[in-house]
Amino acid sequence: MGLSTYLTPSGFLLPSIHSAPPFFVQQPNPATQAVVTEQWTRLVLSYARHRRLFFLRLDDAAAPTGEWAEVLHNERINRAPLPPHLALVLAHMVAKGLAAYEPPRQSRTVLLHWRLPEEWAEVLHDWAVGTGQLNTILTFFEIAEPEVESPLVGIPAPLLRAAIAVLARTGRAQAISIPDGEGVRFFSGRATK
Repeated sequence: MGLSTYLTPSGFLLPSIHSAPPFFVQQPNPATQAVVTEQWTRLVLSYARHRRLFFLRLDDAAAPTGEWAEVLHNERINRAPLPPHLALVLAHMVAKGLAAYEPPRQSRTVLLHWRLPEEWAEVLHDWAVGTGQLNTILTFFEIAEPEVESPLVGIPAPLLRAAIAVLARTGRAQAISIPDGEGVRFFSGRATK
């Protein structure tokens, strides 16, 4: 079987490197492994964005089914990365700020930053302005589970906190403790450089 792209059932186009058996194995040459790690990083982030997935677990590498199966497994060549290889990729992503261990102080699950917290901050502020939510206190639930479809649907609380922190530093939001948990108030201020 030659290297070729492949369209998954979810409509994601896997790159041709996904057809190469060495892609799924940790490489002994550090330079080669660095290239493979970068390829996996791009693949994981683009797939997560495509499917709106926020978390990746080491256990997903061993699961033949599930939301990550079509990217972590290649049934056409009978390959999947072993958990130590995936752990190496996840550690690289965390080191580059493209993911964060969640919960902290463990290394089996990451929160993926297919949009960086700074990018989520802009999406969040644009949503608040566009929906007329300025100077209104909103709960995290109201943001992540809005009545009307939004790009923020399903955003995990740690990522939402990070985005709000970015907005708070620029005077466009204020984190607020409320009886039901956490909330935020948005302001119209523009980002300062």
